[in-house]
Amino acid sequence: MAESLPEHDRILQEIESTDTACVGPTLRSVYDDQPNAHQRFMEKLDACIRNHDREIEKMCNFHHQGFVDAITELLKVRADAEKLKVQVTDTNRRLQDAGKEVIAQTEGIIRCRVQQRNITTVVEKLQLCLPVLEMYSKLKEQMNVKRYYSALKTMEQLENLYLPRVSQYRFCQIMIENLPKLREEIKEISMSDLKDFLESIRKHSDKIGETAMKQAQQQKTFSTALQKQNNVNYGRNMHLGKSRIWESKNEITLKRTFEEEDEHEEEVLTAQDLVDFSPVYRCLHIYSVLGDGEIFENYYRKQRRKQARLVLQPQSSMHETVEGYRRYFSQIVGFFVVEDHILHVTQGLVTRTYTDELWNMALSKIIAVLRTHSSYCSDPDLVLELKNLIVVFADTLQGYGFPVNRLFDLLFEIRDQYNETLLKKWSGLFRDIFEADNYSPIPVANEEEYKIVISKFPFQDPELDKQCFPKKLPMSQSVPQIYIQVKEFIYASLKFSESLHRSSTEIDDMLRKSTNLLLTRTLSSCLQNLIKKPHIGLTELVQIIINTTHLEQACKYLEDFITNITSISQVTVHTARLYGLSTFKDARHGAEGEIYTKLNQKIDEFIQIADYDWTMSESDGRASGYLMDLINFLRSTFQVFTHLPNNNNDHAAMSGKVAQTACMSACQHLSTSLMQMLLDSELKQISMGAIQQFNLDVIQCELFASSEPVPGFQGDTLQLAFIDLRQLLDLFMVWDWSTYLADYGQSTSKYLRVNPSTALTLLEKVHRGMKDTSKKNNIFAQFRKNDRDKQKLIETVVKQLRSLVNGMSQHT
Repeated sequence: MAESLPEHDRILQEIESTDTACVGPTLRSVYDDQPNAHQRFMEKLDACIRNHDREIEKMCNFHHQGFVDAITELLKVRADAEKLKVQVTDTNRRLQDAGKEVIAQTEGIIRCRVQQRNITTVVEKLQLCLPVLEMYSKLKEQMNVKRYYSALKTMEQLENLYLPRVSQYRFCQIMIENLPKLREEIKEISMSDLKDFLESIRKHSDKIGETAMKQAQQQKTFSTALQKQNNVNYGRNMHLGKSRIWESKNEITLKRTFEEEDEHEEEVLTAQDLVDFSPVYRCLHIYSVLGDGEIFENYYRKQRRKQARLVLQPQSSMHETVEGYRRYFSQIVGFFVVEDHILHVTQGLVTRTYTDELWNMALSKIIAVLRTHSSYCSDPDLVLELKNLIVVFADTLQGYGFPVNRLFDLLFEIRDQYNETLLKKWSGLFRDIFEADNYSPIPVANEEEYKIVISKFPFQDPELDKQCFPKKLPMSQSVPQIYIQVKEFIYASLKFSESLHRSSTEIDDMLRKSTNLLLTRTLSSCLQNLIKKPHIGLTELVQIIINTTHLEQACKYLEDFITNITSISQVTVHTARLYGLSTFKDARHGAEGEIYTKLNQKIDEFIQIADYDWTMSESDGRASGYLMDLINFLRSTFQVFTHLPNNNNDHAAMSGKVAQTACMSACQHLSTSLMQMLLDSELKQISMGAIQQFNLDVIQCELFASSEPVPGFQGDTLQLAFIDLRQLLDLFMVWDWSTYLADYGQSTSKYLRVNPSTALTLLEKVHRGMKDTSKKNNIFAQFRKNDRDKQKLIETVVKQLRSLVNGMSQHT
């Protein structure tokens, strides 16, 4: 108990001296002590509170009298303060009443001074603002009348000179905020004008190009006419009619010069007035002032490139008419004429490098388009018009400084195509001429008709000239017609070669090469097809041979003709010559071969109707009917050959040579066909009567050969065609096998041309025929005995022939 009391004192001290926020742990210690410690602490606390109350009461008692005295003094001062307040209030009232009039006058003076100062300030500021407002009004007026370049200059003055002086005012801030908007508006308006300009030149490009091309063409025509006029006047005799010639020349020159000047003026005005270029100038200046010149240049070039691609894109049907090509070229020329104009009247908007790059791109596209579309052209007239358009197109752009060498290179490609279309056209003309020809010599009744023919074809024959009218020219109607058409082809080819900026020598070589193609390919092909036609008979083939001879002789006149129209000297060495010699020689060889082929085909037709009875016991005693018909046909055919009109030795020699070759070929083919008939594998047996009948037919062939159906053969040359058949048939007719076998292999053998295998084949067929005959004729025994002996002999000969054949094969 005694121990807990000091502890409670300590706790109370801590409570009094410690902050109330930290009193918790102290109070907790009260509860942690011994039981009933709380009650004792409360008692101790109450005792402490009573002590403090007593001390407070002592203190209040000590200071009470002083407090009472202070209150008494304060009550006395209160009365004095109220009196003073009344006096001050009265004094203030009287002072306020006295100063009201002064205050009113003073306030009026102050207001006047403030107003005067404000007016002065306003006047000064208005003097600063009026120029700004005037300039802004001027700007609005310039915008309304679309003087955008001046408006930009006004904006620049406003920004740099006027607005900085009055920038503190709100309306100036509004102006400053509006100026960028006005600039954008000007840019948009000028860009809209530029777009309208681009659309306008796109629509008028074809008209501009057409005008420029027409001007270039007229200028070229005028220059060419003037040059020709000068050349003509230079070559005239200046001593005869000199004054009149010069007067005429001057009149022509002056007249054409004036006409050209008028046309030139009109065309220049037309080309320039079609499109107003002011929008592009204005837009360029505006963007330059705004510092966006590079942006404008890029936009302009980009849009023009797009338009270039549209212009360079042709219509799918452009190749069908010349108008399609003309419109295409006009648009391109118009496009580059505008670019050239922009290049020369502006600085930096387009450059020569840019235009050259654009032209190279366009040129590649143009060449590709022309190469594609020209390949569809099958009409030479359309190709020629296309060439003329390309030349005018190239000359026009060359006049504006654009390189066009690749276009002229393209013309050489198109020239080859043009020649192909000409060749196709002339192939049809040649076919029509050949179809209409009667393949008979040209009859001339009088001198006038003769001159008409030789005016068309260079024909000379002194022997024919001596003959009286009426007479016949050796060639048929197709010869002068073909010659005329070849000249027409040369003229047509020359039309394309003109204006290609090539020398006369080069043009001459071009014409010769194209003419060579006409002769060696087109005409040669037509001749070969003509020769192969079934309705062309032997007489027509002979006439074709004569025709080709005359056409071949006319080739030198064609060369002279080419030289004359190209104005080339006769001594000039040509890189190309006409190949008519080989062309017509090949045609003659083809005709000759066709003659031989047709003769052989006719012989085959007669052979096919042969109807031998290979089992006949005896011959009819006369030649077969088919063979006599065949010989009569051959005889009449060769008579036609030999009776063709041969007005000179060359024709006679040619006809005779063809007839001889045909006759020899026919005899050889007939001999071969008869031999094949005997040796036919389907023919199994042959009687001796059939052999005798066959021998009669061969005798008729030999008689035909010996009758000289065609003059000019030496000795028995023609009969040698049947020598193989003759020796073979003699061997069987005489039955001279012992001589054949004994003399075989010797050059003096009587049957030198009889091959053992041929003899063996025929002998086996005869042997089978004899066996069949013996079976049928079994009435007389002696006949059977003779047949048996002959059969034994045949069997012996067959064995010997087989040994000869086997020996030949082993030797081989």
